[in-house]
Amino acid sequence: MVTGSGDSTGGSTGGPVRDPVGGSGSSSRTGSEARPGPVNAVSLVVAAKERAADGVVALTLEHPDGARLPDWTPGAHIDLVLPGDGGVRQYSLCGDRWDAYRYRIAVLREPGGRGGSAYVHDRLRPGDRVGVGGPRNHFPLVPSEKYLFVAGGIGITPLLPMVRQAELLGTEWELVYGGRSRDSMAFGAEVAAYGERVRVVPQDECGLLDLAGMLGTPRPDTKVYCCGPGPLLAAVEAACAGWPRYALRTERFTAELAPPVRARPFEVELRRSGRTVTVDAGVSVLEALRDAGAEVLSSCAQGTCGTCLTTVLEGRPDHRDSVLTDHERAAEDCLLPCVSRSRDDRLVLDL
Repeated sequence: MVTGSGDSTGGSTGGPVRDPVGGSGSSSRTGSEARPGPVNAVSLVVAAKERAADGVVALTLEHPDGARLPDWTPGAHIDLVLPGDGGVRQYSLCGDRWDAYRYRIAVLREPGGRGGSAYVHDRLRPGDRVGVGGPRNHFPLVPSEKYLFVAGGIGITPLLPMVRQAELLGTEWELVYGGRSRDSMAFGAEVAAYGERVRVVPQDECGLLDLAGMLGTPRPDTKVYCCGPGPLLAAVEAACAGWPRYALRTERFTAELAPPVRARPFEVELRRSGRTVTVDAGVSVLEALRDAGAEVLSSCAQGTCGTCLTTVLEGRPDHRDSVLTDHERAAEDCLLPCVSRSRDDRLVLDL
């Protein structure tokens, strides 16, 4: 998942990814090919599969023995391990966090994807089993006097539990939910039940979201949470340029990788094993480590899920992920080897 704000978060075809974007401010999270699955994955049953909107299905997952599932908090996602070569995808949890026996996710069909959403839509059936890892949360709801939630399309998924939490706490909040058309906007009836706190803005009826009107005047007492496609996030970030630092938190569907700081090869020392690996240009640190026989768990391989987080003992990482906050990056004591690199000739990892 990809998140953003000076200390924020952002995903996958059904959920976002965390993407911290300096204080004025995401998924679907995409999957892997022949990579190790998520840590502590369990087999869950598809208890229900329902149409949530045009091109969107909602899955309800339960333990086959009726056992309690791990607790989660608003903004969390799970890893869905699809059968065969379907790979691993990350999806935001969008159900009732107080229901200890069911997870709900929503999956948008992606015609240009790598097959994960097509498998869910066309082949997955109630009664089938899927591997599930997590939950993990890189897009947490932090305390605030007021909240403004901005959703674009399937980006509504991580925001639904946040709305419920804010409502439960009696905190002032509002949700603006945009999409191509009403038929394409999942969970429209659920959000409409909140009444005037929700503005549903189908583009074919109302045009684009009025971001200048919503965000033109900074509100020091308000946190803005946004999830949706890249153009929406970029527009929201621009509109929040004058807001206080850390006011905006975003989660996006795919990671936006910055160019590496250096194109030259560098060395990675594995302190515990005593090995040294050369990482050439065009090869990720994760790939180089695996080629050398080092065991590193990963899932998305795009810097959005946080599974491969590794401790840095020496050297300066070139952070290119969408998971770590500004504070975590400044500490220079960890990196995500699937996308991040080194600023120096040598990097020492706790492996």
